Amino acid sequence: MDGMQGPDVALTASVTVADLARIVADLPAPASAAALIDETRELEDLKSALAARQARLSVTFDLLQRREQAAAGLPADQLGSGVAAQIALARRESPARGGRLLGLARALVTEMPHTLAALETGQLNEWRATLLVRETACLPAADRTAVDEELAPDTGAFDGAGDRAITAAARAAAYRRDPRSATQRAAHAETERHVSLRPAPDTMCYLTALLPVAQGVAVHAALTRAADAARSDGDTRSRGQLMADTLLERTTGKAGGISGIEIQLVMTDRTPLQGDSEPARLPGYGIVPAGWARALLQNARTAAAGGSGDEQVFSTWLRRLYTAPATGDLVAMDSRARLFPPGHRRFIQARDHTCRTPYCDAPIRHLDHIIPWHNGGTTNLGNGAGLCEACNHTKETPGWNAQPRPGPRHTLQLTTPTGHNYHSTAPPLPGTALLAAVSRLSTCPAA
Repeated sequence: MDGMQGPDVALTASVTVADLARIVADLPAPASAAALIDETRELEDLKSALAARQARLSVTFDLLQRREQAAAGLPADQLGSGVAAQIALARRESPARGGRLLGLARALVTEMPHTLAALETGQLNEWRATLLVRETACLPAADRTAVDEELAPDTGAFDGAGDRAITAAARAAAYRRDPRSATQRAAHAETERHVSLRPAPDTMCYLTALLPVAQGVAVHAALTRAADAARSDGDTRSRGQLMADTLLERTTGKAGGISGIEIQLVMTDRTPLQGDSEPARLPGYGIVPAGWARALLQNARTAAAGGSGDEQVFSTWLRRLYTAPATGDLVAMDSRARLFPPGHRRFIQARDHTCRTPYCDAPIRHLDHIIPWHNGGTTNLGNGAGLCEACNHTKETPGWNAQPRPGPRHTLQLTTPTGHNYHSTAPPLPGTALLAAVSRLSTCPAA
């Protein structure tokens, strides 16, 4: 680099972030192994410094938006609406992640200057700064600042420490400062118990339960005892397999499967009838192999006919979904289903799969009018989109706008209060020529 491109040069109108990105991309790789490691470390420090700058920019943007919203007459309890969502879109993150990033930025900039300084100088990365912020979240601002000073990374307290060590140190310091808040936090945490599902490779999934520690340990111990008892009786399954199978049986009341649940496997007619290799899609999970889908259907038919069918007894319905041949856009469903609101809901959920806000993979909770009903929007499939609850509320805040747009499949444009446009196209359904396209969303700046 020449003198104008060094790391200490401030970003100006003549040296932009995009310029720096191009400069870094064009740099030749160092010749020696030691130099490669040195540059890797320097780039890691640079990433931390950029994360700190993003935090400062986020807080400044939040304050600016709140002033503008207050000037526009927005009620005090609604100030800041949509700020996290705009930050999420700019960072290509989900709205939920955007909220956490904004909370992190506020804590670092306003209450934890030592942690922010460590992030700026590369002594901490963004994840470890997040751990410190998270473990002090229950403290009043003054106590949080005191813990930040006590655990200042420039004292060397965290040299060589892993994530667990940092978490433990922050948690212990928080307990010492305010044991009452820690107790209240534990009590509140119990109210957030829940069960979630997320995909895993090879048609598997993670079923996760967030439980109070005593109950969680009790559940694990019960499953372990059942597995050990079965193995002592000669069962050849592994302990892990037995624990998983026991959990399924005790939850559903049936060994190996469930009944009465509609899973809506989406596939082309060629997959079950012609042995085609076109993958299918399982709502709530994603793409599954064609052979797996056929086996699931065959297993259901065998069980329904009185065979073993791995005891997975459930009924099978076929619902016709019609797509445009050239684009794969979902254009119609069985007319009988379309006559009723549940059919309309199933249509949009099959088409959109998850929330249509860019970068948001949350489950669909609301059927939204893209152009609101009170603004003349019609209740039809072209003006409908599936959104999660949070994104639907964000879309209704002042300054946000959504419009249907022409596209290869159902497309909408989302405009934020700053005038930035983001486009969302419904994912390709199985059997279309566009299935190989991995990019569902494109982003463009406002004109």
